[in-house]
Amino acid sequence: MPTDKVMLDIQAAINHAQLNTLTGGVGLLGYCWGGLLAWRAANQLDGVSAAVSYYGGGMTLPDDAKRQPKCPVMAHFPRDKRWISEITVGSFVAQQPAVESYVYDARYGFNAERRQAYDAPAARLALERTLGFLSEHLLALPDQATGAMMAASKSLA
Repeated sequence: MPTDKVMLDIQAAINHAQLNTLTGGVGLLGYCWGGLLAWRAANQLDGVSAAVSYYGGGMTLPDDAKRQPKCPVMAHFPRDKRWISEITVGSFVAQQPAVESYVYDARYGFNAERRQAYDAPAARLALERTLGFLSEHLLALPDQATGAMMAASKSLA
């Protein structure tokens, strides 16, 4: 699948989601290739409030690692050397100090319950971190949304 075409689909999904949220905040979360797409969307697309990548395939390679995100990003990486090089992860972390990056003593796919690589402690910790990150960046209501909520609640009373 050509990535440029997929990015158009992701932008359309972001636009739709913005119209259907109280705050207009949109978060992206992806695993493997989806993690790479979440990373690229955070750098290229409009309307992304926060993005989370789990073992984003390719995002640590030189061309992708040098991208500059437009929104807060969290990244989860395994220490497994077979699929993502520890060297490229280290380079990514050094190049992207604003990205909240974590490396787990786990294998690639550690969050997939149906895989042999599933690692419950790493998956739990990554989930806890992810939910906190998304809550921080998506649940905070801007003043305008707060005012609209208050006006709506008064009209219902």
